[in-house]
Amino acid sequence: MDAKAIYLQKPWVKFYPAGVPETIAIPDVPLPRVFDDVAAKYSGRDAIIFYGNRISYARLKEDVDRFATALQALGISKGDKVALYLLNSPQFIVAYFGALKAGAALSPISPVYTSIEVRHQLLDSGAKSIVCQDFLYENVERAEVELKNIIITDIGEYLPMSRKITGKSILGRYGKAQAVSPKAAEALGLLQFQQLLKKHPPTPRSIDIDAANDIAALPYTGGTTGLPKGAVLTHHNLLASQMQCRAFMPALEEGKEVVPALLPFYHIYGQVAVMLIGLFMGSTLLLFTTPDLDEVLDSMDKYRATTFFSVPTAYQFLKDYDKTARVNWKSLKIITSGADTLHESTVKDWERRTGARIQEGYGLTECSAVSHLNPLGRPKIGSFGVPVPNVMAAVVNHDTGEFVAPGEIGEMIISGPNIMKGYLNRPADTRETLIEIDGRTWLKTGDLVRMDDEGYFFFYDRKKDMIKYKGYSVFAREIEEVLHQHPQVKAAGVLGVPDATCGQLVKAIVVLQPEARGKVSEEEITAYCAERMAHYKVPKIVEFRGELPKTDVGKVSHRELREELEET
Repeated sequence: MDAKAIYLQKPWVKFYPAGVPETIAIPDVPLPRVFDDVAAKYSGRDAIIFYGNRISYARLKEDVDRFATALQALGISKGDKVALYLLNSPQFIVAYFGALKAGAALSPISPVYTSIEVRHQLLDSGAKSIVCQDFLYENVERAEVELKNIIITDIGEYLPMSRKITGKSILGRYGKAQAVSPKAAEALGLLQFQQLLKKHPPTPRSIDIDAANDIAALPYTGGTTGLPKGAVLTHHNLLASQMQCRAFMPALEEGKEVVPALLPFYHIYGQVAVMLIGLFMGSTLLLFTTPDLDEVLDSMDKYRATTFFSVPTAYQFLKDYDKTARVNWKSLKIITSGADTLHESTVKDWERRTGARIQEGYGLTECSAVSHLNPLGRPKIGSFGVPVPNVMAAVVNHDTGEFVAPGEIGEMIISGPNIMKGYLNRPADTRETLIEIDGRTWLKTGDLVRMDDEGYFFFYDRKKDMIKYKGYSVFAREIEEVLHQHPQVKAAGVLGVPDATCGQLVKAIVVLQPEARGKVSEEEITAYCAERMAHYKVPKIVEFRGELPKTDVGKVSHRELREELEET
């Protein structure tokens, strides 16, 4: 049997949890209609608990409808783009579904973006309206982009009275920014979120939405190469992704889950895996503006959380944190990690500490968040799992594009109803990333992986991060995994340094534990690696730092490390 035929047979399906189908039907229904149906069914249930403030599905729907009416009154119509420059908050959810109901497409912007980055996304997406946290308005002003509507909102608008005076402390690092007062906002001609809700009735005009083709969201990739690109995601793409994930986790029950919402909603992982899945199941979201883990753990204990979706850095911290035991982790139905590689040492330490397993997964912005998950009850440590229902995955030679046999390393390609339509305004990049094989469209992920004989996939590296040393292929992630096992290493990033003789030299940038700084030498690090890997993988250069550049979701930013190297 040739390699392609093996993937097409989906060897992973036999390891699906009991009752999980190979495929599910994805209806052509726009996201606002799904929200409306859930809100009607669970009208009296808490949709959100925001620092103690309970917001029912009925109240949330009313605010969504009022906001949709307001946007239509402002002239926003089908196909317009609305940017969301917001922290996790009830306002994000109201603006998200309100804009969709008005017929607009959304472009969420990271709250940590500077004015330069905000300018790029506004201009590239074509957004003429923005919903903005009041203390982030300064970046919008500095972006110098002509906008028709600027709607500002104060994080305290949905806080209970007992927490209004501590709104600044809730914001953490964001709270240092200068907020726009209502009086100043009026003078500047800015619109105010709560005034719009009060002024307009919950009666938006019905919009005819083509779920299969109309854009719902334009999330921007992290800019692995060049400037960030907008991934065109339709209503159908996003609905498919959350339905596929739900189908793969049959332990979740509609109308019964309590979901901590600490992952940022502007990021596709938090937007789909937490916000959409949570709300479309009639769950209660425990909503946090910033991931203060003390606050998160206290709320999980108080409100009896049933799931936990997070990132590797959180588990790395929590496994050693003295308050982690406040939560009975073994009672949770789902504990999931995504957005970065989960180190094997973290998995083992976490299980020893909590007695609970982490379900590692994989996804990209371009595939509407999730394509793979480890099956509950049958995970493999080191694997990011198997394709979820309706998703095909395969491994091809990253130079020739030919399918490779199980066990061989190559670039992963994936196909399914959750795959984006393309990159906004970038036809060349779209043609490079979306390819057709035998009439099926595949997304080239840019990730080097292998699939074992049972259909589980294992990550090795980003294709761009692979290092070539004297003809050997060296995977940065493999070296980082070994470094991470050193008891005095807190974090590590590995990259290739150009060398005329060898091609590239392996360089490790290491962050030591505080008590080890100044005590562990470069020679000790290289000796540690030499005992655990082939000679050509051992770092030839070791640099110690106090910290590493991180992406918005906490993973080491190899792009920034490469840019630093290019500037030297």
